[in-house]
Amino acid sequence: MILDPDRLGQYIDPMYRAAWALCGSRHDAEDLVQETLLNVLKRPRLLRDGNELGYLLRALRNTYSSRYRLAARRPAERQLFDDDDPAAPFTDDAVSARELMEAVAGAPPLYRDAVIAVDLVGLSYREAARVLGTREETITSRVHRGRQHIARALTEAAVTAA
Repeated sequence: MILDPDRLGQYIDPMYRAAWALCGSRHDAEDLVQETLLNVLKRPRLLRDGNELGYLLRALRNTYSSRYRLAARRPAERQLFDDDDPAAPFTDDAVSARELMEAVAGAPPLYRDAVIAVDLVGLSYREAARVLGTREETITSRVHRGRQHIARALTEAAVTAA
């Protein structure tokens, strides 16, 4: 049995209730149902048991899981307020932005690229590996070693300045 796009309208209410239970928000539930229906309608589906609602609820759950994993990989965002001062003076033991960027620039290129991709750009290890054309495990070790190199450079700069 092929999933009939004309009959999908009768399943919107049960899908919406299930989505609301998953998301806990009415607006997120509406978005989830729309995204699920979009995914289902992208290509025709063949249902073996003829259970359209069961299939749609599984698709809803899979769409929710994919959205949740994607959101978990994103870096945390913080809203800036008017009283937040990005140019706040550094304390005596803090590192200036210039010193930090010089330490990053002084790292070996492989380590530097991995640290920039993960820490500055905010890519996940998997995304950084894809962009840099290497394995995820290699990115993990390069980021670790790059951070160590940068920390040593900053420590040495602080010792020579003192």
